[in-house]
This record gives sequence, structure tokens and C-alpha cells, in this order.
Amino acid sequence: MALLAVRIGNDHSVLGLLDRDGPTADGRRVNGRGVLADWRVASDERRTPDEWRILLRALLRAGPDVEVDGVALCSAVPAIQRTWREMVLKEFPDVPHVFVEPGTRTGIPVRVDNPREVGADRIVNAIAAADIAGGPAVVVDFGTATTLDVLNAKGEYVGGAIAPGIETSLDALRQRGAQLRKVELRAPRSVVAKNTVEALQSGLLYGAASQVDGLVARIARELGIEVTDLSVLATGPLAPLVVAECETVTAHDPWLTLHGLRRVFERNV
Repeated sequence: MALLAVRIGNDHSVLGLLDRDGPTADGRRVNGRGVLADWRVASDERRTPDEWRILLRALLRAGPDVEVDGVALCSAVPAIQRTWREMVLKEFPDVPHVFVEPGTRTGIPVRVDNPREVGADRIVNAIAAADIAGGPAVVVDFGTATTLDVLNAKGEYVGGAIAPGIETSLDALRQRGAQLRKVELRAPRSVVAKNTVEALQSGLLYGAASQVDGLVARIARELGIEVTDLSVLATGPLAPLVVAECETVTAHDPWLTLHGLRRVFERNV
């Protein structure tokens, strides 16, 4: 038996099969629960429910031989969420499912001006952070945008910050700079670069790390605590690129959102 956990992002979507009984043989865990398999696919709004259905079936066939007995999904793209809802009802008509949206029981107080404005993926990340680290804590999600989401000492979601993601910044530079081009995102030989490619890599990589460290320091001051009192959890597809350069990140969890989805599913089914 496994939970199909799905995070629909603006550029890519992550699908994971979570063993609801224990860790996998290779030790991959989501806070005590195993990640049996995970996939990253393009978030294409043009895909029909039938196309998603065919893709999902192919992925599941390639994965472990387990039965899906639940579906949990959060989405940053409303059109794809509607498509997935239609597809899930056809593919898993008798399986309980939870789509994280306003009105879903999350178990975490959201102390912002308009809770309905906060992206479902950000709330799910905060749920996972509260479960793993408690509060105060910050979740840094490196994706299309770099988001920082904050939990206070009570484990309440109190807001956060949003900045352009690393690849988004690179795309913007390439579009606006006539002599700039897309480069491989990796660490350059030094911060002080000797050529244009490495100058871009330096600015993007070390700039992103410094941005996170600076924001975390400001968040700590605003919460009235020391930076060392904060748990800072990093996740997202670009996290492996940046985490080693961040002085404030205390843990990297690539399956943080999947864990949060599992927690929401358990609270609603």
C-alpha cells in the first residue's frame, strides 16, 4: 500500500510513492516513512486528463509493485489541478484523495492577512517543517521562485518572503542582456570570476546563497531570536546547488513537500 503524493509546480511537478508502513530498503525516508519512488516531470498545462493518466500509468509501471491506496496533491497551477482532479476521479474512483486548498484541514494555524492567498505548496512545506523541527523554523524552497516560509516558536505559519528563483533570474538576464547567454548552473572556480560564464555562475549561485542567509538573519531579528535558534530546512530541485554555500541552512530534505502531503492526507482521511 502506498500514498501517491503529487506537487504541481509552475515548471515541474514531483510525484512520489510513499510507503505508509516504514522506510525503504535503501533507507530513504520521509520522517520515518519510506519514499518508494519519486519522479520529476514537466508541468504542462496543455496535457489533458487522459495524457496525465497515460503518463502516470507508465511511471507507476516503472516503479515498485505496490497498490496506490491514497492520493494527496498540492498545486501552484490551478488549471493543472483541475485536470488532475478529473484524472484522479477516473483512475482511482474508490481511493481516498486530498487536494490541498482553502478549507482543507492542515493542522497548522496560518497567521497572515489572507490565508487563502498563500500557495498550497508553501503551507504543505510548513506542515512538514512543523512536524520535523517544530518552531521557530524557516523553510527555503529553491524552485521557480525561491520562497522562505516562517514558523514562530508556537509552530504557527506567520508568513515569509518570495524572490525570483535561480533559473528564473538566469532566464531574465539572458533575455535582457545582448551578450549574456544561458550557462550551466554550477559552482565556478572562484567568486571573483575571470570570464563571463563563471561571472554569471558566481552571481547566481553565491548571490542566491547570500540572499537566503541575509533574509534568514532578518527573519531571526524580526522574531527576536538568534539565527542559531532557527531550524532552516532547504528543499526544492535547485537546493543541492546552493545548500553547501548557505551558512544558515541546518538541513536539506528533498522530500519535504511529500512528507507534508502525507501529513495532510492523514489529517483528512
